[in-house]
Amino acid sequence: MSNEITGPGDGPVDPVAFAEAMEGNRFKQFLDHIPVAVAVSELQPSEIVTYANLEFQRLTGRAAPEIEGKSWRSLPGIASLEGDERLLRDAVQDDSEYIGVFTIERDAGRINVDVWSNTIEDETGEPIYRLVALGCAPASAEERDAAATALHKDILLKELQHRVKNNLQMITALIRLEARNASNDDKKGQFDQLAGRINALAVLYDALSRDKSDNQVDLGAYLGQIASAVMQAHATEGIRLDTRIDTRPVSINVAMPAGLVVNEVLTNALKHAFAGRDGGIIELHSVIDDAGYHVTVSDNGVGLPSGVTWPQPGKLGALIAQSLKQNAAARITVESAMGTGTAVTLSFDRPAAAAATEAEIAAE
Repeated sequence: MSNEITGPGDGPVDPVAFAEAMEGNRFKQFLDHIPVAVAVSELQPSEIVTYANLEFQRLTGRAAPEIEGKSWRSLPGIASLEGDERLLRDAVQDDSEYIGVFTIERDAGRINVDVWSNTIEDETGEPIYRLVALGCAPASAEERDAAATALHKDILLKELQHRVKNNLQMITALIRLEARNASNDDKKGQFDQLAGRINALAVLYDALSRDKSDNQVDLGAYLGQIASAVMQAHATEGIRLDTRIDTRPVSINVAMPAGLVVNEVLTNALKHAFAGRDGGIIELHSVIDDAGYHVTVSDNGVGLPSGVTWPQPGKLGALIAQSLKQNAAARITVESAMGTGTAVTLSFDRPAAAAATEAEIAAE
């Protein structure tokens, strides 16, 4: 049985390590300097607040001696939503995750706060700690709506993309570790394929978090990153990757399936195209001309076996290809001959990619 449990944040929390950290002054000093209000209570034998950082004291208008060593009943605040009569002191114990906006009356004036509450459990599932976090919220419904829209576009989206990217990278690493421990080649191949697809999404979210254009990704740069990741994960001596890449932003709904297709084809080429050979060449071309965008992954390997097609109907690769056709009116051609190699080409018109982007922006 694992000793790790799930608590607030992005990953598992070790209750023993958490308890040791809360007893250390250095950890508390760190929490005192973060811009998020955090308080912690121990749940056994009875619930008592054991720590409240400086930001928590500032937002609630309560000094540490007024909070620590007491129950949550010392916490001020009432729900802001009309018709919601919940008191903050009760809500943090009755609800979990995000529990709403509350108004706190302080000597310095009224303030609205967003509130989160969650428990940390031991390995038996017994709750042993509660974490409560507060964040400033706009005063009126109109201000909250306006702020939410702005934050969605400027901050929250970037933070979400960053968190998703980190989580996807961790999932990728865990799957690759599982693949190395797999008992047979078929299972190992399935794990590797899954890890590659997830990593392609992680690269996309990383590109989104760095790109200042909403819902657009530089297709050439994105595909180049995917190719580098695939080559690193499946590097084989004697196989060389040649690239020719033009840079141009496209809709995220175009970039995502295109990246997954390129990941799929490159991975297949590295695994199967040069069976029985000392090496070969894989080419990735992402070029733009007057007709539109053209992405080609080709190899000079052994070619597809007789009777085998790509993508195979009913497989995930076919669903990904269909998504690209729907989102960018893409045309997919596959050419293969025994002994001479395989080439997969994605082609779509500029207006198709542009129209998708404009529609997304309009929907915002």
